[in-house]
Amino acid sequence: MPGATVVKADNNNISALHTDSVQADTSTVYSEHNLAGVTVTRRKMGITRIGGAIGGSLINQDELFKAACCNLGESFTTNPSVDVNYSDAATGARQIKLLGLNGSYVQMLTENLPNFRGSAAPYSLGYVPGTWMKSIQVSKGAASVKNGYEGITGQINVEYLKPEDETGGTVNLYTDTDGKFEANGEGNIHLSKKLMTNILGHFENSGGAHDMNMDGFQDKPNIRQYNFQNRWLYKDSRYIMHAGVGLIKEDRRSGQNLKELSDDMKVKMSNEPLYRIGISTDRYEGYMKHAFILDPSHGTNIAWMTSADMQLMDAGYGYKHYTVNEKNVYSSLMFEHNFTPEHNISLGLSYVHDYLGEGLGTRAVAGVTPVDFAPNALATVKDNDKENVFGGYAQYTYNLHNKVIAMAGLRVDHSDLWGTFVTPRFHLKWQATDWFGLRLSAGKGYRTAHPLAEYNYLLASSRTLNIGSLKQESAWNFGFIANWNIPLFGETLLLNTEYYYTRFQNQTTVDFDSDPHAVTIASNDGKNYSHVFQIDATYPLFKGMTMTAAYRRNFVHETYGNVTLEKPLQSRYKGLLTLSYKTPLGLWQFDVTGQLNGGGRMPKPYTLADGSKSWNETFKAYPQLNVQVTRWFRHFSIYAGGENLTNYKQKNPVIDAMSPWGSQFDTNMVYGPIHGAMGYIGIRVNLGNRLK
Repeated sequence: MPGATVVKADNNNISALHTDSVQADTSTVYSEHNLAGVTVTRRKMGITRIGGAIGGSLINQDELFKAACCNLGESFTTNPSVDVNYSDAATGARQIKLLGLNGSYVQMLTENLPNFRGSAAPYSLGYVPGTWMKSIQVSKGAASVKNGYEGITGQINVEYLKPEDETGGTVNLYTDTDGKFEANGEGNIHLSKKLMTNILGHFENSGGAHDMNMDGFQDKPNIRQYNFQNRWLYKDSRYIMHAGVGLIKEDRRSGQNLKELSDDMKVKMSNEPLYRIGISTDRYEGYMKHAFILDPSHGTNIAWMTSADMQLMDAGYGYKHYTVNEKNVYSSLMFEHNFTPEHNISLGLSYVHDYLGEGLGTRAVAGVTPVDFAPNALATVKDNDKENVFGGYAQYTYNLHNKVIAMAGLRVDHSDLWGTFVTPRFHLKWQATDWFGLRLSAGKGYRTAHPLAEYNYLLASSRTLNIGSLKQESAWNFGFIANWNIPLFGETLLLNTEYYYTRFQNQTTVDFDSDPHAVTIASNDGKNYSHVFQIDATYPLFKGMTMTAAYRRNFVHETYGNVTLEKPLQSRYKGLLTLSYKTPLGLWQFDVTGQLNGGGRMPKPYTLADGSKSWNETFKAYPQLNVQVTRWFRHFSIYAGGENLTNYKQKNPVIDAMSPWGSQFDTNMVYGPIHGAMGYIGIRVNLGNRLK
């Protein structure tokens, strides 16, 4: 079929260092044809299929530029597979949802290194500025065993801008109607042909009351963040080294704000102190990757990757005080060899160290008497919770001319907490014709839950926090994908259908149902599973205009106590429609994204003093609309747009917001947007040859 060829960038087959090196279907990427000196160019697509054995998609900068994309959490607006939702209505914590399950089951990687674990998870989507990202790779289901035993529902790998990119840099300035301002800058310096570096900087500040429903409680926190990275590359004919350091300093403030209230309400609430939330975070990261090329003709190489990070957090939720001192170390030694073009073997050893020091208590608030708010949570807090995991893996790949690719991997790991466990994973791709292909996947995954660190935002509520017995989480995941490239009216319709089934053998669940005034986090081996069906299609309607339409249906159930229920606060379906148009000369670009998020179940409500229910038992479907217009110039571009233009928001995301010191106060009943329509404007300035 014309235009449906497959290309592979090999980069010496050093997958550990060159994670951009993925197979991509060029029918969805880019093509050029030279006709008598005239170059005819087809538009580059923003989301492309990954062409290897593992099914997934590659989101490049063209797609990221279709929205404001201030950070990683705002990068999936046009992606039908990934949802990003607020975890609560007070702290601004957000989580990814993939295959209908929480982001804790997605392995987060930055340039193929595991990252953002434990206490970093609730706020990590704001730790990666959008302008720093070169691409995002999203794989669903069981991933390769190379990156470890985690990643039950998939992997999300972020590729930053590279030191080896063109010299020069860019500056991006952004502001919106919610009072947020961002400044981003990045630049590359090539000190020699072998040694290169780049510097990435980010500052953001958001102010304002942010109380659209005027209940006296902020809908969005005020955030001030400083973010910096310095990255290096050294390479010669047989050796490559990547290294870098980074630091983040963030302060977020939220809680009651009486500015938007009437004078009568201010007087009514003046008898109690304001309920305030303050979270201060300092994060430090460092990494180093080495590759020794032994035999380029067979892709034989040895790579060693290591990373370390430390996160210090001091959080106050009313009178509750929570502190974290967390340290993570990851190291992996990898060997790869191609016996022939068809046969590849990968072997490796790994080590993971997690240290989590937590403190939970109370702090003095004038006029408020602390209560015994979390007896079980207090009992589980340890000053030095540690886990060391040593492991090894072997992975074999058979590739018959990219028509049949089979990948089988096996890991064996030993944890000083859980003992020895085995992780098998298998992937099969069959490209039957140029226009039809199938993929199958199966594999197991494990993870260690750190409830208080991963769900510390629950402390913002008055619910009693109970933490029960915990075991290592484990689950099987099975996937099926069918792809079609269908010729239609002189263009190609890209059609994708998929189904994934996740079945937990043991899951740590968050139970809001058993007691409306408590939340219980505990392990259970009940019926915890998800079925997810998705169909999506992409088609160029006419020159310069591309449309993507998608529909996904989630069936997710968890066991609370002895009862298996539909998972609460989870949309049952999602519909997505995106339209992107770029004028023939590439001067203007128009992007529209519409979503319809299906209804779902709320946790069991309780009866208020007046006889009414605290909230409805279900929530209805809600629409969202995002629009952006970009004007491209030779050395800069200006973009402006709006998000959530349907202005849909929950009426009362904070339960009993007027009495946050009382027993009814709840910030966790969030299923959708908590703030309304927002407009923004920004400018990207090219200081070299980087910007298109």
